[in-house]
Amino acid sequence: MDGVELQILWSNMIGIVSEQARALQRIAFSPIVREAGDLANGLFDARARMVAQAVTGTPGHINSLASAASNMLKHVDAGSLKPGDVLITNDPWMSAGHFFDITVLSPIFRGERLIGYAGSTIHHTDIGGYGIGSGARDIHEEGLWIPVLKLYDEGVRNETLFDVITRNVRTPDALLGDLGAQVSSGMIASRRLNALCDRYGLDDIELLSDEIINRSETATRDSIRALPGGTFHGETFFDVPGGDRVTLKCAITIDDEAGEITIDFEGSSKRSQRGINVVPAYTQAYATFAIRSTLNPDLPNNAGSLAPIKLKLPDNCIVNATYPSPVNARHVVGMYVPFPILNALSQVVPEKVVAEGSGAVWTVQIQGQDADGKAFTSSMFNYSGGMGARAGKPGISAVCYPTGVSAVPVEVLEAAYPIVFSCKELDQGSGGAGRQPGGDGQRVSFRMRTDQPWLLNAVPSRLNEAPQGLDGGVSGRAGQFLVNGESVVLSGKTDMRPDDEITMITPGGGGFGYPE
Repeated sequence: MDGVELQILWSNMIGIVSEQARALQRIAFSPIVREAGDLANGLFDARARMVAQAVTGTPGHINSLASAASNMLKHVDAGSLKPGDVLITNDPWMSAGHFFDITVLSPIFRGERLIGYAGSTIHHTDIGGYGIGSGARDIHEEGLWIPVLKLYDEGVRNETLFDVITRNVRTPDALLGDLGAQVSSGMIASRRLNALCDRYGLDDIELLSDEIINRSETATRDSIRALPGGTFHGETFFDVPGGDRVTLKCAITIDDEAGEITIDFEGSSKRSQRGINVVPAYTQAYATFAIRSTLNPDLPNNAGSLAPIKLKLPDNCIVNATYPSPVNARHVVGMYVPFPILNALSQVVPEKVVAEGSGAVWTVQIQGQDADGKAFTSSMFNYSGGMGARAGKPGISAVCYPTGVSAVPVEVLEAAYPIVFSCKELDQGSGGAGRQPGGDGQRVSFRMRTDQPWLLNAVPSRLNEAPQGLDGGVSGRAGQFLVNGESVVLSGKTDMRPDDEITMITPGGGGFGYPE
């Protein structure tokens, strides 16, 4: 396949999967998907290899979706699938690491022949159980567990499954609406992929996927071979809800002959009793993102470019959660996975890494009754701290590396829930000083429009351990979580009074290089 032909077909595939993602975001009911973009879309070949991903989405969803298709098909005979079938699961160990993230996989047929799959993963508003926080003690307290099942069987709804979902969640209309958006986006991908085959006279995409995946893997291995071989060590530490201190350590071994990188997390903190444990697929997602975004971010992100990056995970480790570990707030640890990797890579390619940032987004969920007595449960909404500085540029303020999820605009939240914001501004000077300064965090304050007690489920981190600077850069400022002006440490759902004011001050990013 010559370069011109390949580029034309590749552009068509990116257009298909990006249209799939736009449709999902446009149709979705929930602000977390529609406004914040907490989603991922991927296009797979008939062998369940991810060939292309949409240009929008978060690394934790995208890179775990890359392995979700093959994981799901271990439980289903692909030869038995029919046009109109749609598969579903939210099994944390198959996909994105907690019950809120539901993966939908739609087989794509050309006539009666299976030629690929359209996949999507999104964060849903509610999945029953405890909620988004870290307070559950095992996974069975955390919500509805959906094994690999058919959501649609030859185009017919699985009414039993729909009934089970409806009766086990607090916001069934939003969840079913978002599921409908996922199914619809898969239908769009199927039509567009068949149109591509018609346009270029293709019976399937196997030759095209081989070409794309093989070229991506070769280019990734070549970028690794350009590095000096050896083993390099990195470490980061941070505090999580409840005040516990977590350490993540890694040893990165660069095999400059094979063109492979192995990341060993030996020495990291043990499994937590709180719901902050991370399943291997989510650890893999953020670990591979750290390597890919440092070495060759312009290459397609697919099964080929991810293949040369290997993980070693010790038993009973916080980033290797085993059943029945609670995992609902797994992002609190998972979004810190890139930092020890970047600290190790700073010894190899210091000009390409970033200093430590605020880490995980601060997530908030509210539950209660409004002034009219109507019950409400919000989807989580997120607030970022400052990004760490880079060798040649300052860190970006209120932008959280490594996630790609946006903040839901306060106007949207105030329209959807009985909440009013009194403050949303940058926390000036919270980024660490350096040759390049770290990005600033932000200050956000809100109250509830209710005369009833309400529940706050907040998941802040780095209230004690500030983001570290790199190469002589100064640490950023740690965050603060205030209730009526007083600092508090939250460890789970908290009963709040009607007139309580919440103020969140997110951490600033670390600086890069000695201040001039």
